[in-house]
Amino acid sequence: MRVLIVDDERLARAELRRLLAQHAGVQIVGEAANAAEAALQVAALQPDLLLLDVQMPGGSGFDLLAALDDAPEVIFTTAFDQYALQAFEASALDYLMKPIEPQRLASALERAAARLGMTPTPSSTPRKLFIRDGERCWFVKLEDIRLFESEGNYTRLYFDDAKPLLARSLLQLEQRLDPQQFFRASRRHIVNLAAVRSIDNEEGGGLTLRLDDMAVEVSRRRAAALKQLQAF
Repeated sequence: MRVLIVDDERLARAELRRLLAQHAGVQIVGEAANAAEAALQVAALQPDLLLLDVQMPGGSGFDLLAALDDAPEVIFTTAFDQYALQAFEASALDYLMKPIEPQRLASALERAAARLGMTPTPSSTPRKLFIRDGERCWFVKLEDIRLFESEGNYTRLYFDDAKPLLARSLLQLEQRLDPQQFFRASRRHIVNLAAVRSIDNEEGGGLTLRLDDMAVEVSRRRAAALKQLQAF
């Protein structure tokens, strides 16, 4: 398991290194002292797991996650307890209070290994998105998102009963999605084909993709592209 340590305190990073050295299956791939540095290292090193502090100069741990196209699994490590609810709303694996107890860290690492082993995916394709909309946070698996809808420079995501806005354009997201699973149905929409329940033919050669709670129109030109996909 490839781990990146993100903490603005040098001694805290050293303590995490000492604790992680007891775990043979863990490889520390790097350290970062702030969110900006961590974002660069995540992109370059593709870690499986972040050990992430919350309060750091220049941006919080939540700011870092919101800036990532592909967020790794996360264990928060912090001296402050007031962020715990927000962390678990974001589906963090654990929230460890400093000084970190070795057994609590070991349990968190076991959960990380189990979660990573359940859904292996190519490193070139994001596994999930971290979304922050106002005070609410989510970690969402891509396969759970049924529709991406453009709203200017933002994109509204539809999953479960939620539909938050993500501060990325539809084009930015499209470049990172698997085109065999996520189809660009129109200028405004990308549809998860696994969420399509039925397809209706329309006059003029277009199609309508019907999801559980909505319908998405597909132009004649895009309909031809859809029919070329192996699944259809």
